Amino acid sequence: MAKSTTKTPQYRCTECGWVTGKWAGRCGECQSWGSVEEVGVVTATTKARATTSPALAISSIDISSAQSQSTGISEFDRALGGGFVPGAVLLLAGEPGVGKSTLLLAVAAQWARLGHKVLYLTGEESAAQVRLRAERIGALSDSLFLAAETDLGVALGHIEQTNPSLLIVDSVQTISSADIDGVGGGVTQVKEVAASLIRAAKSRNMTTVLVGHVTKDGSVAGPRALEHLVDVVLQFEGDRHGPLRLVRAVKNRYGPADEIGCFELTEDGIQGLPDPSGLFLSDRSHPVPGTCVTITVEGKRPLVAEVQALIAPSGSPQPRRVTSGLDSSRTAMMLGILERRAGLKLSTADCFVATVGGMRLLEPATDLATALAIISSVKDISLPSGLVAIGELGLAGDIRRVAGLERRLGEAARLGFTDAIIPAGSSVKTQGITAHPVSNIGQAVLVMAKLTANSQPEGVPDF
Repeated sequence: MAKSTTKTPQYRCTECGWVTGKWAGRCGECQSWGSVEEVGVVTATTKARATTSPALAISSIDISSAQSQSTGISEFDRALGGGFVPGAVLLLAGEPGVGKSTLLLAVAAQWARLGHKVLYLTGEESAAQVRLRAERIGALSDSLFLAAETDLGVALGHIEQTNPSLLIVDSVQTISSADIDGVGGGVTQVKEVAASLIRAAKSRNMTTVLVGHVTKDGSVAGPRALEHLVDVVLQFEGDRHGPLRLVRAVKNRYGPADEIGCFELTEDGIQGLPDPSGLFLSDRSHPVPGTCVTITVEGKRPLVAEVQALIAPSGSPQPRRVTSGLDSSRTAMMLGILERRAGLKLSTADCFVATVGGMRLLEPATDLATALAIISSVKDISLPSGLVAIGELGLAGDIRRVAGLERRLGEAARLGFTDAIIPAGSSVKTQGITAHPVSNIGQAVLVMAKLTANSQPEGVPDF
């Protein structure tokens, strides 16, 4: 006799996928309220079924179908790790108005010019509106097909009819299925739409790009399972008041997950920036107090960035601490270290620290530049224009070594910098730049004073 099976209800969290045997008002994994829903029943036993294809030795599997192909846009290829992989599903997320649709329309047109067929599904604009943008940025091509649709079934019909090699869905939150309950953009609808499009992409070996919305804190909107289902997650960042845009790979199954591509958004479209370092530096002929240059590394790319600090007496019992482009908690830690280890009086002063050009500096290697910029502002002394500072600052005032120092100094030397304050114990040899190793913040201040005195004829400044 066949073994009897029992059926029990199953409940699943729509946010993180946590499964439980009984309903709960709060998810036991992600702690979100009201996200646990019943998904039906499951059998206690599962019988083995015949396989459709035998398992193969890993050394005998053909990898030609998984090779990436260049999109024709070098900066986009850099972020992807080489280009589009057939059958891959990408998720591009960014704030409203940052330029996601403009970027993907340019990518679609370039892909079509390479002889491929592209289908662009838009659920947020009409076909005429997308046509006007494509004409403005020069993205017209006979191999680029456009459809304005919000129904999943009709969208799959367009895919069946067009048979493209690249599918762009703008955006996944606007597509809904008539067979699934829930409003468009809801958790259930987004999961079903994404799953259906992923199945179509894998079965047709069709590269698919899904545009996603973001929440207030900048994370991808919708269920967390959406990021797990796709192969690549890209963040499109940038200040809407500035021209710089960054495509950052957060997850990438086919390449590095920390690369970035730099773009400049103009009225005529979006262009790649192979050398964006100049956008992160102030355009002035003479150095001013409160500024220091550092070299940050995004993926494999070293970028020059400038930190600016303004320290002013506060008329409030609670001094202000304002940051832009820097981690506020880490900047507060820098202020505490400088007050305790360098003897600066910062507890009664307003402190404003920012980066130039909308650059985000989150790695610890930029700590030393932040500290020197604050010291420069307090002492009202201008640092030499040819100086860069690289190093992590510890709570004891020590300067710790950072990764990729030789690559950073090479970029600084290429841009004409002559001196660099670096952590002690770092063995690097870079032509064209003089390294000044320091082990703590006190030694960094002494080197800073010496270099400043050599660049100013009035003598050694009072540090």
